[in-house]
Amino acid sequence: MTIKPYKAIKNNYNEIVEICKNTHEPVFLTNNGEGDLVVMDIETYNKREAALDLREQLTEVDEQRKRGVQDIPASEVSRRMRMAIKESVNV
Repeated sequence: MTIKPYKAIKNNYNEIVEICKNTHEPVFLTNNGEGDLVVMDIETYNKREAALDLREQLTEVDEQRKRGVQDIPASEVSRRMRMAIKESVNV
């Protein structure tokens, strides 16, 4: 974890960019010793967002399962996917 004073973004922008891109971790910026902002490269941000989205989807599936919603068999999912791919190719 990298922590920098907030003025570093103004004075050392390129350094912060390199830290973000090389470590694929956020840089925490402080103001008067308190956490203020988090900066990260777009690739890392997109991966985190995708992971959060997947987690939300899995949580929803788990909630549905607890409510008694019936699962769709894998063979049916595969069949539907093949149909969707075939339809998208024919468009």
